[in-house]
Amino acid sequence: MIIIRFPDSASGQMLQNLSGKQKEIYNELDNSLTMFEYDTTFQLLFEIKLRENIIKAALKLKEASVAFTSFKYSRFNPVYWTKGPRGYLLNPNVLPSDAINDIYENGQEYAFECSTAMVIIFYKAVLDSIRLSDFNYLFRGLLVWNWNYDPDLAIITLEGNEFIPGDVVYFMNPDFDKPIWRGENAVVLGNGLYYGHGIGIGTAEEMIKALNTLRIQGSTTSAFMLQQHSRLNFKYLSQFSK
Repeated sequence: MIIIRFPDSASGQMLQNLSGKQKEIYNELDNSLTMFEYDTTFQLLFEIKLRENIIKAALKLKEASVAFTSFKYSRFNPVYWTKGPRGYLLNPNVLPSDAINDIYENGQEYAFECSTAMVIIFYKAVLDSIRLSDFNYLFRGLLVWNWNYDPDLAIITLEGNEFIPGDVVYFMNPDFDKPIWRGENAVVLGNGLYYGHGIGIGTAEEMIKALNTLRIQGSTTSAFMLQQHSRLNFKYLSQFSK
């Protein structure tokens, strides 16, 4: 359910004109049993656009030729990033926007696992949704690996199984063969589809089926989707909108 405290007619007209993925996101928010509250219609429109950009960033990453691997064998373009014990740190005098865009433009220079992919997708979507100067100010000194992220990215993880396109969910694989396949983080694309770096695009059933091929020999314990989801603090980020 959507609740807007101070709706305005101009933004309201924009809501009426939504189409495609944006309309799908609006309907999912409005039909949800969860209450989505906004101070203004603009905040709602910003969330819809940013969620759409998360989906776009996920699909672009799929096409970017980034390899899937563990931290031991990972790589980032050394022009922009330096590897340390906890992840890849932005090099001095490098703009965060340039470093994030390079992952998409030179994907063959990168190799990482699925949780890192989710955070990078979030960064790319925010970059495409807020003012460039604000992005470079907020995210200077980036450290990227696993679920390391800047506090201004404002990721929130909630319990429940009501997912909205642009959320991130987790498929757990209890009897994994190799630690890198203990589970798969995935972006909710809508229409029953998910994107996970290392597996690709598929339904929940297909994600689970793929993970079940990566269990220890003889296991009969199936992978499954956790009843939780991670999303950005859209209301906070809306103040930096383009």
